[in-house]
Amino acid sequence: MTDIARVGVVGGGLMGSGIAEVCARAGKDVIVAESSAAAAEAARHRLEASLKRAESRGKIDSAEEVLARIRVVDDLTALADRDLVVEAILEDEDAKTALFRQLDQIVTSPDAILASNTSSIPIMKLAVATQRPSHVLGIHFFNPVPVLKLVELVPSLMTADATTERSRSFVQDDLGKHAIDCQDRAGFVVNALLIPFILSAIRMLESGFATAEDIDQGFVLGAAHPQGPLALADLIGLDTTRAIAESLYEEFKEPLYTAPPLLNRMVEAGLLGRKTGRGFHTYA
Repeated sequence: MTDIARVGVVGGGLMGSGIAEVCARAGKDVIVAESSAAAAEAARHRLEASLKRAESRGKIDSAEEVLARIRVVDDLTALADRDLVVEAILEDEDAKTALFRQLDQIVTSPDAILASNTSSIPIMKLAVATQRPSHVLGIHFFNPVPVLKLVELVPSLMTADATTERSRSFVQDDLGKHAIDCQDRAGFVVNALLIPFILSAIRMLESGFATAEDIDQGFVLGAAHPQGPLALADLIGLDTTRAIAESLYEEFKEPLYTAPPLLNRMVEAGLLGRKTGRGFHTYA
């Protein structure tokens, strides 16, 4: 076990609640900070439902015991005593930068790690918003967090080696995940490969080359993927998919990273995938 005992998570959405859950299941004292009382209540319900499912499937002994290690608040200053704070808010550079500026003032320990769960935004942009860039890095989990084993570790040019190694020990030894090392480039490893693949599938659908069902079934049945690229985009969220594509294009200026018009229109219409009940597919 590492010396990281107190964990803070900013954002209690799908990713943030998943990160909080795996940390609490590993015995950590966890505080989830949300932006409002209503958002905090929604995060609490999300955690309770997930942990009760885990208990019913025999993944944990007691949902109540794990929940007792999690506090959900609507006050960012509650994170002052944390050893590690993981940011898991919306994929927006300005919002994340402003948050890291706040956390730098709030978190008191000079050894505390400030981490981002960003899918694509360069870590250096977040690190320089603080007075402790040596203690800032990316710790990128994958959805669903309690199920998927991979975590990308993304140090910036300013991240101290000790910060990276301490984070690696936390991810692997405490949480039981598998960490891979990534350079601080937009998209890191997985999304730099995945997003062009998804965008290509969207262009294929947009051109009328094949239906959404046939594109996805082609990859499930013909390439042994657990789900097709359009279903995966729905799971990620089409707004998040577009945000990652925009970040990749901003960094590399490669046409393959350009969001197709269909993706833009769907995001503008609020058809964001599973979380809204409709994306490339419809969900009950």
